Amino acid sequence: MPFLDLATHRLHYRIDGEPDRPWLLMSNSLGTDLHMWDTQIAALSSQFRVLRYDQRGHGASSAPPSPYSLAALAGDALTLLDALCIERAHFCGLSIGGLIGQWLAVHAGARVSKLVVCATAAKIGTAEGWQARIEQVRAHGLPPLAEATAQRWFTPAFNATQANTVKSMLETFTAVSVDAYCGCCDALAHADLRSELASVRMPVLTISGDDDPVCPPAELQAIADGVADGRHVSLLGRHIVNLESPQKFDDAVRDFLLV
Repeated sequence: MPFLDLATHRLHYRIDGEPDRPWLLMSNSLGTDLHMWDTQIAALSSQFRVLRYDQRGHGASSAPPSPYSLAALAGDALTLLDALCIERAHFCGLSIGGLIGQWLAVHAGARVSKLVVCATAAKIGTAEGWQARIEQVRAHGLPPLAEATAQRWFTPAFNATQANTVKSMLETFTAVSVDAYCGCCDALAHADLRSELASVRMPVLTISGDDDPVCPPAELQAIADGVADGRHVSLLGRHIVNLESPQKFDDAVRDFLLV
């Protein structure tokens, strides 16, 4: 497995697709790893050089001491691009990965060709809510949150019919470093890009799950409305919408990036 060794931690990453294709960097959500995009690889790697990585403390990436900031998390993505000599890439991120993409669009726009943000918001939740989550996880760990996480991530129909997929996702969730999970929650508690969206100039596609209780469609529409060139599509599903509506998700991303 390829790793990038940094001063305080190491990032696990993976590359799929032919070398002559345009780069697409994909960033996972809180509590998942780069395998959350496995379903997309067959559809996207024929036309893009797809770079995926595990957020710090997720999957095979190690965890530096927390707390983290959104700038630090986005810095991981930039450092990875630099290490691989990638000047510009399309970016697709979900949830906290989508916030990372928004930060890059605002603060490092020259590195992003087109931006896809999914099941996210310019500000996700409240500082009080994230602090309560941090205290709960510090006290009891992640396993007690698994059942509620499955309900937030997937519709009842998906939970009932795709039990193996849900089980695998929850196993990844409960294996995340507690310190890293809480560090990311702290970053989410302080992240607010609402006043900066107007500075985003590259084309932006926002994708929502139509029944997402974490980041409902209105949040994605607000991002699309807040940037200079934004469009929004809502698909069947909850928070991990790329798994609930994979074909329509893949089609939307591919059509947007290839125009």
